[in-house]
Amino acid sequence: MNSEARLRTEVERAARSLGAPESFVPVLERPRDTAHGDWATNAAMALAKPLRRKPLDIARDLLAAMNPGAAGVAESSIAGPGFINFRLDAGHLASTIATVLAEGAAYGRSNGGSGRAVNIEFVSANPTGPLHVGHGRQAALGDAISSLLAHAGWNVTREFYYNDGGGQIERLCDSVFRRAVGEPLAEDHYHGDYVAEVAAAYLDAFAGRESVAVDAARERLRAGWEADGQLRDDVRRFAVGYLRREQDTDLKAFGVRFDVYYLESSLYTEGRVDDTLAQLAKAGHAFEQDGALWLRTTDFGDDKDRVMRRSAEKGGEPTYFVPDVAYHVTKWQRGFARAIDVQGADHHSTVTRVRAGLQALEMGIPVGYPEYVLHQMVTVVRGGEEMKISKRAGSYVTVRDLVDEVGRDAVRYFFLMRKGESQLVFDVDLARSQSEENPVYYIQMAHARLSGIFRVGEMDPASITGEGLSWDVLSQPEERELIKALVDWPALLAGATDALEPHRVANWLHDTAGLVHLWYHKHHVLGEPDAIMQARLALAKAARIVLANGLDVLGISAPERM
Repeated sequence: MNSEARLRTEVERAARSLGAPESFVPVLERPRDTAHGDWATNAAMALAKPLRRKPLDIARDLLAAMNPGAAGVAESSIAGPGFINFRLDAGHLASTIATVLAEGAAYGRSNGGSGRAVNIEFVSANPTGPLHVGHGRQAALGDAISSLLAHAGWNVTREFYYNDGGGQIERLCDSVFRRAVGEPLAEDHYHGDYVAEVAAAYLDAFAGRESVAVDAARERLRAGWEADGQLRDDVRRFAVGYLRREQDTDLKAFGVRFDVYYLESSLYTEGRVDDTLAQLAKAGHAFEQDGALWLRTTDFGDDKDRVMRRSAEKGGEPTYFVPDVAYHVTKWQRGFARAIDVQGADHHSTVTRVRAGLQALEMGIPVGYPEYVLHQMVTVVRGGEEMKISKRAGSYVTVRDLVDEVGRDAVRYFFLMRKGESQLVFDVDLARSQSEENPVYYIQMAHARLSGIFRVGEMDPASITGEGLSWDVLSQPEERELIKALVDWPALLAGATDALEPHRVANWLHDTAGLVHLWYHKHHVLGEPDAIMQARLALAKAARIVLANGLDVLGISAPERM
């Protein structure tokens, strides 16, 4: 039991002795001003109503009923209308270090998920070009959310949904064909050097298959394009496959992996879209109007009803939200009682209509399924000017551009250091700098400095177990604040997981790195009297462990040298 748990247990025991209800659980918070102590509780005010007493009187009686020694309390005081502030003695506060050393990489992990399955879908980019920086932010966000839930004991499946059908794929097919045969691209075609790369690769493959020279292959392709539907299918399959491999390469370079790749086209070939449309039509919320089939999504909170199947005059095809509903039905049927979709903020309107469609099916899918995490886009700045295009992509900055410029760790951290729903300005110059202004460099340098203590001292960190140490020697203010940050890590991690907000981890890492740097500069470790040196070595190892644990959640390396 760490110092926080011991204090909470003692406050709760004292509250029970005053007649607190069984449901009462005291809340402990860090005071904003460290001069007020290490912990504060509003327990007296929370108990005022059930006990029918004044908070100040309850606060006095709580302190009288507590055993300070059992909670490691050195000082306590009452402030304001009934807040109680506690300052722990150095030994109790620092004893958490032993827990960190014992648990190592597991420190902060929990089993709240109990092995339950959760599907997290993210990136899901159309296979029509390289991944842009918006995809990159989504990749970092989805991967970190996956990691948070895995640390909390969930059985996580990372899923990529390929939109490999529809008009955008046909435009890609036409773009590759035109580049292959040397015809100009129209304005609505896909531009950029990558289209030429795909076209050249296809021509080489086509020429090899036909056993002709490239020039002859080009002419054969031009002559057969309009008449041979199989040829068009061949170009489409090749282009989609080529760009899928390119995207996979980008994601691997970014350190992101997926367990499942789900093809939109399979929803049609397996009849799932037609089945879903038929079920929606029978569910009692459908109606016909102007030759189209509508779903009364306003019955489920949508701002207006939605067309499910277009009129015959407009092709009679299902609208795009029907395959979205069909796709999420597969998640439910695959056993994912919890599903999370990470998408750009431009998908905001998708949320209500997909959920409405799932509710209309009356399959027992709960309201609020799936959960959505929406993020804003990214503005990339270099030299004070916005970067808008990439030579290879033609119209936008790619993930590969950023990784090549500043490295994977910096890209990941910068994408995660702000709340997803906040706009993000990615400063390339800052991300490349090796200075304290660069947050990821600042955090990694803190880990490297802690590692350097053991390297200079020529000792293996594994030899530091924390056994038999005098924790009360860690009494300096900088030590107390650093230890408190380590104590807070499990709760911080749990809160970030519950909220699906990895930026909380990024911010905690930066703040804690600042505490490490301050302690490192103000206090020596090696060469001090043995009791102090051994305790500080234990603190250095514990801080090193927890920084590494936090960086691991974000998919960022923890270097031992910088």
